[in-house]
Amino acid sequence: MTDKLWGGRFTAKAAKWVDQFGASIGFDQQMAQEDLEGSLAHVAMLGQQGIIPQADADTITAGLHQLQQQLAAGELTFTVANEDIHLNMERLLTDLIGPVAGKLHTARSRNDQVATDFHLWLRHRLPELMQALSDLQSVLVAQADQHADTIMPGYTHLQHAQPITYGHYLLAYFEMFQRDYERFAFNQQHTDILPLGAAALAGTTFPIDREFVAAQLGFSAVYHNSLDAVSDRDFALEFLSNAAILMQHLSRLAEELILWCTYEFNYIEMSDAFSTGSSIMPQKKNADFAELTRGKTGRVYGALMGLLTTMKSLPLAYNKDMQEDKEPVFDAYTTILGSVHIFTGMLDSLTVHEERMHDATIRDFSNATELADYLATKGVPFRKAHAIVGELVLHGLQTGQSLQDMPLADLQAAAPEIDQDVYAELSSEAAVNRRTSLGGTAVANVRQEVSQARALLAAR
Repeated sequence: MTDKLWGGRFTAKAAKWVDQFGASIGFDQQMAQEDLEGSLAHVAMLGQQGIIPQADADTITAGLHQLQQQLAAGELTFTVANEDIHLNMERLLTDLIGPVAGKLHTARSRNDQVATDFHLWLRHRLPELMQALSDLQSVLVAQADQHADTIMPGYTHLQHAQPITYGHYLLAYFEMFQRDYERFAFNQQHTDILPLGAAALAGTTFPIDREFVAAQLGFSAVYHNSLDAVSDRDFALEFLSNAAILMQHLSRLAEELILWCTYEFNYIEMSDAFSTGSSIMPQKKNADFAELTRGKTGRVYGALMGLLTTMKSLPLAYNKDMQEDKEPVFDAYTTILGSVHIFTGMLDSLTVHEERMHDATIRDFSNATELADYLATKGVPFRKAHAIVGELVLHGLQTGQSLQDMPLADLQAAAPEIDQDVYAELSSEAAVNRRTSLGGTAVANVRQEVSQARALLAAR
């Protein structure tokens, strides 16, 4: 017989290296506090329901509280021999209060126990992540307000397209992170369901009270199917999917910031606190933290694909494969929380070269659409206006003239409808402020969106 808590029907011991391969204590010890929380709620129910004597429940509860204190003090030692956090805690409790500790496992299995721990772990951490996103959004709003009228090139295909404002640009990411926030808020709904009481897969013969346990642990609902309770990892997949989308947003922003602080763009400069240098080139100032976040995106994508692949063909109910569910979630959580904090500090401290941004819109022909729109208001069909302006752009490229520098006679030679008033509409400021349609880049729009964004954040 082995010395495992489950080893009654076994006659041979596994080799040490086999135990090490099968053990999860190396990572699931991160759920130690959640394991104790779940056990405290479970034993309270066992005592209340008369499933075990109240005196035994009180002894076990006292022992669990003592383990909580030791855990907080860093005094608990876990071993691979006890495989996972659940068996480690049971062994530690047994050493503390004796054989009565064995009654704690009445009417539960490690299958519903680990699912409960996992739900608790993520439920405890989602609010911290959502607060971090709110902090990042607050910085974006503050910067957007400050730069509501800072004109810069807007891009499509990484080519100058039309003038926008830096504030308008920042609010685009505010919207992305708002959707991220809402996805994690929805994720809470599926995390806030209690699996405990499903036992191994079929429920239990004991007269348990699952609603009592849910109330003790603060869950708003319980799983209504015992098979689903122990085999569901949708809440973890949702989290990783949300995390991957969040990292995609951060990676897009990182790419632009990396480009914009290069010598060629010079739109912004990173704070020294979020930059590094070169070991050989003294002049270098690298946007390493933006680059690192961009790189960590692949790590989070990998976590999502890994768990999707793990779960894709698993029959009901619990399978040992599902031991692979926690590491990617733990790692992704640490990665995205750190990345959000980095971007919050990085955006709050960077320097914006407003004049450089504005100057980049002067001779880039990004006002070509303004001229086409002008002609359309004069009755020229837009497709014809588009062709006329295209020819004027070609003429400007060949002669080194911008549209606003061309003599009126040259403009009228291409389109007699053009008059002197055209020049007032070809400035970058006019191009920006004429775009007052809902969602447009006009300064007044940006200020209104800033106000609405602040109201949204204040309501949380």
